[in-house]
Amino acid sequence: QVQLVESGGGLVQAGGSLTLSCAASGRTFSVAAMGWFRQALGKERDYVASIRWSGGSTFYASSVKGRFTISRDIAKNTVYLQLNSLKPEDTALYYCAGRQAYGRDVTAPSSYEYWGQGTQVTVSS
Repeated sequence: QVQLVESGGGLVQAGGSLTLSCAASGRTFSVAAMGWFRQALGKERDYVASIRWSGGSTFYASSVKGRFTISRDIAKNTVYLQLNSLKPEDTALYYCAGRQAYGRDVTAPSSYEYWGQGTQVTVSS
């Protein structure tokens, strides 16, 4: 099993920045890639970004490309999501997720086996 713990959420004004962290523990060698998703109140869980542990290839949803940056620290088994130029519509519960295999739809929550508990990001206007 793999455990994921997110941190770094909070309340920020529009235009501000936050950095989210996701620390992985357990059988981390079984994880091929990590992703961030978000879920606003009453809405579905949406893909934000993902990164491969090996090579560090990154992918982004069009809604966040150019504003958010995903990165990883292999030595710390930690993935980060830097959120810049935040907008009120970025308000959501942000989840970290891990998946075992490549070759899946990186944007689909069903492609990920492991999930954190989420960290709340609230952007005020």
